[in-house]
Amino acid sequence: MREPEKSLEELVRELPPDVEQEVRDFVEFVLQRRTRKPLGRPDFEWAGALKDMRDHYTSVELQHKLSEWRTGGE
Repeated sequence: MREPEKSLEELVRELPPDVEQEVRDFVEFVLQRRTRKPLGRPDFEWAGALKDMRDHYTSVELQHKLSEWRTGGE
């Protein structure tokens, strides 16, 4: 006769400590992902925040500038 499948707890107990930690990390990740709250609707409160830049940059130039500012590049 076939032996019944081992429980998850039994399987985890057989793992070496470093792999056991990896499994723990994965389980915590899955639990966190399942309990995330929905983001909801964006509020766009940032809209118009760069209005004063309109006379200095085109929209494309401003996109490039923002990318530089985000990455710290020149």
